[in-house]
Amino acid sequence: MAKYLAQIIVLGAQAVGRAFTKALRQEIAASQEAARRAGGGKQGDKTAESNLRTGMTVEEAKQILNVDDLKNVDCIVKNYEHLFSVNERGKGGSFYLQSKVFRAKERLDQELKAQRPQPPKDDPAAEAEAEAPPRRGRQVR
Repeated sequence: MAKYLAQIIVLGAQAVGRAFTKALRQEIAASQEAARRAGGGKQGDKTAESNLRTGMTVEEAKQILNVDDLKNVDCIVKNYEHLFSVNERGKGGSFYLQSKVFRAKERLDQELKAQRPQPPKDDPAAEAEAEAPPRRGRQVR
């Protein structure tokens, strides 16, 4: 009886071990594929950071809002407004779906902002002064 019990335990441990190693290999392969698709380097880091911040990729956001081209901002806004209003809770919609629509629009907005060329910063001191909030209290003249 003890012999059979020991065999069952050993076979079970082997099956769990094989399943764990298979899952680990799949996770490593998926991670490498994701890194390859992200482009690697600084651009890949920015993409990964945006994906983590919003919780979705650009492709997923495009699917949610039913958009093919990121440059078609009118279509993005139109689809967002429609899907957001259709999923209002007061109209019997789903708050979960509404939040997914909102996050998809947020992710596409981040992507569009990242694709816009940044103006060169010539004088950082002048920009810092322009961005500084107005001072309160007594000013020396």
